[in-house]
Amino acid sequence: MNALNPYEYGMPRDPANFQALSPLGFLERAASVYPERVALINGEQRQTWGQTYNRCTRLASALSQRGIGIGDTVALLAPNGPALFEAHFGIPMCGAVINALNTRLDAEAIGFILQHGEAKVLLVDKEFAEVALRATSHLPKRPLLIGIDDHSFDGGELIGQLNYEQLLAEGDPDYAWQLPADEWQAIALNYTSGTTGNPKGVVYHHRGAHLNALSNVLCWDMGRNPVYLWTLPMFHCNGWCFPWALAATVGTSVCLRHVRADAIYQALAEHRVNHFCGAPIVLNLLANAPAELKALKTRPVKVLTAGAAPPAAVIEAMEALDFQVTHVYGLTETYGPSVVCEWKPEWDEQAPAQRAKLKSRQGVRATLLDGLMVADPDSLQPVPKDGQTIGEIMMRGNVVMKGYLKNPSATAEAFEGGWFHSGDLAVWHADGYIEIKDRSKDIIISGGENISSIEVEDVLYRHPQILEAAVVAMPSDKWGETPCAFVTPRDGVELTEEAVILWCQQHLARFKVPGRVVFGPLIKTSTGKVQKFLLREQARALAQQA
Repeated sequence: MNALNPYEYGMPRDPANFQALSPLGFLERAASVYPERVALINGEQRQTWGQTYNRCTRLASALSQRGIGIGDTVALLAPNGPALFEAHFGIPMCGAVINALNTRLDAEAIGFILQHGEAKVLLVDKEFAEVALRATSHLPKRPLLIGIDDHSFDGGELIGQLNYEQLLAEGDPDYAWQLPADEWQAIALNYTSGTTGNPKGVVYHHRGAHLNALSNVLCWDMGRNPVYLWTLPMFHCNGWCFPWALAATVGTSVCLRHVRADAIYQALAEHRVNHFCGAPIVLNLLANAPAELKALKTRPVKVLTAGAAPPAAVIEAMEALDFQVTHVYGLTETYGPSVVCEWKPEWDEQAPAQRAKLKSRQGVRATLLDGLMVADPDSLQPVPKDGQTIGEIMMRGNVVMKGYLKNPSATAEAFEGGWFHSGDLAVWHADGYIEIKDRSKDIIISGGENISSIEVEDVLYRHPQILEAAVVAMPSDKWGETPCAFVTPRDGVELTEEAVILWCQQHLARFKVPGRVVFGPLIKTSTGKVQKFLLREQARALAQQA
């Protein structure tokens, strides 16, 4: 008989010494320790952490009274604002799963997501009433519609059986919400287009949300009580987990409904903002703003950027304006940022251009990502750290998704060999920092948004005068990348670039519409496969000529 392990004997897990990890506890602590500290600023509105906790509890209670609980999905179609922030706590506080929808999607895509995720409730800001009504009009089972009336916005239409404030009024502020019994329980559902037209549902668990929120705090050195400007949409990987990170740090969220250079610089000045996240397009917007706007900024501001790799020139321009840029990398499947270009003090001595080049690399694993490597996708053998050999970026650990909703085959494929396969191709430098060189799945990242080339190609192929089509990424100073369409018209027809773009505008969300259309036969291999790497070279050449 084996001897008993003395470190296990008589010491069972107990509520006194073991709790499931969840970011919900951050909210309760913030409200109990700093109830009067401002949590949210939205136009003229100011809301404390105590008030925010009260409203989140009421939301959880009201949803629970309407039969919403574990395994149920509650979706939102709303911009950055108090309702969307509160939903990150109130919805999981009743055991349900938050599904923050991309407000830039068309009705068809939103309808697919609502049906696939089986949303029982849809909260809709009045700005997006029209697209919400179209998205839900043909669903076999329509969710309960609840309108959000954000007083900082004029226009739109308030729809739904009741509005958000009426829903909160139904709730009990003393509702006895519970932490999940199992930290593996789902907390959020996010959709990524991947390489197919229909998006895949990425499921987050409470443990991962808790840990990635703390990882953000550590990697970005946020400290206590940061003032954070919401330029990053909260629908992007739950705002890269920053709603939960801000509760952990008892920070202040400054909500920004529309991302414009004047609004950003005014908010930086008025609210003494010291942190914000944004895609490279946002950085480029600020770097090229008029001098009178730049003059409004009088103190250093920390910036976290990800999406398409930021051009070194943009980083250099931002740092010249005393924006302290940190470059991160991740995917929807990794709760947003999971790799960080961690800065080393010895790099301070480099010239500005070299510093920017170093900072444009994707970097090393974040504090709470357990494993990161660049490897051969078939053998899983790491590539040499020579800065030249290309492999696939792979991650593993607690800040990797639970899996794809209702898609076990895609989940198994993504986790083959015990690693998450990102689909991004990179090199590994001698100092351990990775640098993306290409995207094996032909995803186009435009303004921080993922665009499936296959989805755009499908629309082009539906045009009656198009014989063949292929779509690749074209570099863009403004958006990082935009789609470039290569089209072969049918014999005997005359087709213009304007006509093709108009067709796409009628069938795609605006950000997915190609910026350029090139006519001619597609470059193919002897077996008929389109050589997209050659098309990308053509697109890059066209961008340089523009």
